[in-house]
Amino acid sequence: MSALFEPYTLRDLTIPNRVWMPPMCQYSAAPEGPSVGAPHDWHFAHYAARAAGGTGLIIVEATAVSPEGRISPYDLGIWNETQVEAFRRITEFLKAQGTVPAIQLAHSGRKASTDRPWKGGAPVGPDAYGWQGLAPSAVAFDERHPVPSELTVAEIREIVGQFVAAARRALDAGFEIAELHGAHGYLINEFLSPHSNRRTDEYGGSYENRTRFALEVVDAVREVWPADKPLFFRISATDWLEEGGWSADDTVRFAAQLHEHGIDLLDVSTGGNASGVRIPAGPGYQVPFAARVKAETRMPVAAVGLITDVEQAEKILANDEADAVLLGRELLRNPSFARLAARELGGDVHVPDQYHRSV
Repeated sequence: MSALFEPYTLRDLTIPNRVWMPPMCQYSAAPEGPSVGAPHDWHFAHYAARAAGGTGLIIVEATAVSPEGRISPYDLGIWNETQVEAFRRITEFLKAQGTVPAIQLAHSGRKASTDRPWKGGAPVGPDAYGWQGLAPSAVAFDERHPVPSELTVAEIREIVGQFVAAARRALDAGFEIAELHGAHGYLINEFLSPHSNRRTDEYGGSYENRTRFALEVVDAVREVWPADKPLFFRISATDWLEEGGWSADDTVRFAAQLHEHGIDLLDVSTGGNASGVRIPAGPGYQVPFAARVKAETRMPVAAVGLITDVEQAEKILANDEADAVLLGRELLRNPSFARLAARELGGDVHVPDQYHRSV
C-alpha cells in the first residue's frame, strides 16, 4: 500500500491519509466591523476545494488569539463568538468530506500590523487599521518594522490565557486538532530564540528561561484541549544564523520536552525570525530537520517545504523521514493533489458523490 494513503492515528483520532495542508494566511478577513477576523465565503471556498480534493487534514491558517495577535488587519481570529459561528460552517463541510479540520492558534508578536503581501506587506499605522506590536524584547524585526512594546510578566500571563480561551473556542467551532504556532518569527518563536529574546528575567537568557513561555502555553492549552484529541506544535527548526539564534540542536532538545508536555506531533518548518539571512531553498529543503527530530526523539513529525510531486512525497514517508507531508503551494495550485496521487499510487481517497463519474 502507498505510504501516502495509510491512515494515521494520534490519540483517538484517525486521519485518513498523509496528504495534509499546512496553514497559509489568506489575508482576506474584514479588518473592522462586527465580522472582523471571521472567515467568509472566500475562506469557505478555499478550504472546501481542498477537502473535496481528498486532503486528509487541513490546518486552517494562522488564527489570532487576540486582535493584536494578528499579522495583518485582514487575518482570521478566534477571540469572539461571531468568529466561532463562522468557523462552524467550514469545519462541518470538511468533516462531511472525510477531512479532519485543524486550526493554528497564533500570536504575531513583533511582526504584527502589516499590510497584505500583494500590497507590499509593510507595517501599517492606525490610519490603516494598525496597532502596536508586542514582543519579549523591544527589538524590531528589521529596519521597516517599528520597535515593539516589551511585554511585562503580567502581560505574558494574559497572553497564555488568550491561547487557552482560543483553544476552547476552537473546540466549540468543531476543530479536531489545534496547532500552536511557534515558528516563523512570531511571538512564541521570538521567546525561544536568543536573536529576538534579550530579556534578563525568568523568560530570557538561558535555554530553560527562553522556552518557559512556550511550555506554559502548551501546558495551559493541553489542560483544556480534550485528552482524546491531538495537539500539534509548529516550530522553526533553525533561524538560519551561524550564531546567536535558535538551532537544529535546540529543536531536537525541545521536541523531546514538548512530547513530554503532551504535544502529539511537531510540524517542522524553518526561518522567519531573522531578516536578511540566506536560506538554501530547494525541493524538500526542510525535510532533513523533520527527519532528525524523528530519528532522535519519540516525537511524530510532519515535513514541509517545496514538496511538490507525488513521487517525492511518497519517498519522504517510505524513507521514514516524516509521518506526514504538508503541501502548501502545491495544494494552492492543485486542490485535488490527493485524489490524483491516489490514482497514480493506487491508494484510496474520499471522492464526493458528485465527482464519481470522472474518477
